[in-house]
Amino acid sequence: MPIKLPSDLPAFHQLEAEGVQLIEEDAAQRQDIRPMRIGLVNLMPDKIKTETQLARLLGATPLQIELVLLTTASYRPGNVEPGHLSRFYHTLREVRDEKFDGLITTGAPVELMPFEDVKYWRELADMFEWSRSHVHTMFNICWGAQAALYHFHRVPKHTLPVKRFGIFWHRVATGSGARSPLLRGFDDEFLVPVSRHTEVRRSDLPDIDDVRVLANSPVAGLCLVEDAKHRDVFMFNHLEYDTYTLDHEYRRDREKREDVEVPLNYYPSDEPTRVPVNRWRAYAHLLFGNWINEMYQTTPFDMDNIGTGKLRDWRVASADC
Repeated sequence: MPIKLPSDLPAFHQLEAEGVQLIEEDAAQRQDIRPMRIGLVNLMPDKIKTETQLARLLGATPLQIELVLLTTASYRPGNVEPGHLSRFYHTLREVRDEKFDGLITTGAPVELMPFEDVKYWRELADMFEWSRSHVHTMFNICWGAQAALYHFHRVPKHTLPVKRFGIFWHRVATGSGARSPLLRGFDDEFLVPVSRHTEVRRSDLPDIDDVRVLANSPVAGLCLVEDAKHRDVFMFNHLEYDTYTLDHEYRRDREKREDVEVPLNYYPSDEPTRVPVNRWRAYAHLLFGNWINEMYQTTPFDMDNIGTGKLRDWRVASADC
């Protein structure tokens, strides 16, 4: 099934050219289907690129997805065309009374700042609190994952001595990761793009059964954590990245200073003149597909019941028969 996007959203035309199944709003309304409704809190500077990357993954599943773009009202980035935000994005005030099957929070270029110093921190914290009663499951990425863990569990982030930058091997955690539906179909080890100046450490995670590590790396650290009780996912890295995203980051930073390190294990032979090879795309589709499948299996059909605790997982009901 397709993903529902505004036909004049720039991502619509890019994904259409790639062969991703898309559906316009009027056609979607004629289908007798309840789509999975997912909000995207897009905090990245390049809104269009992030919209495209995530819509590509969400649109590859068998379910119809309605993607609602969300932004902050307290801070509007200066490098985004105002017309794009006003035309395609909504604030929390505009959707506060609505329910969502899923909510994705992206990273943001503020990771070296204390959380409370970020201009829109209070509004983002309000979104996190609102999600408990209006969202069935959350998927938080990079700084968004750190911010959510800090808000809900007071888990700190730590500044790294140098930027962790490149493609790193990660391993599915024995036990919790191997059993998690989120990693169903994953190899024991898999490659993930990493691009961050800070990290969350395993030793700081709350000592409760519901918060568990699903995947990590001996070099890059924690990759994927979940809070099973609240259906929160925390991905500290970037499986959603395109083939050239790290290349663009590297060349952007090189224009500002000369001491930028080449992203590890990204270019063939670590030579920036060579074309990078995407070795993580399949895992990106698998992770997001698994997340959406779990959302579909457990979310209430009546969206008014989202956030009320009135859940009925048909798999559990069948096992009880």
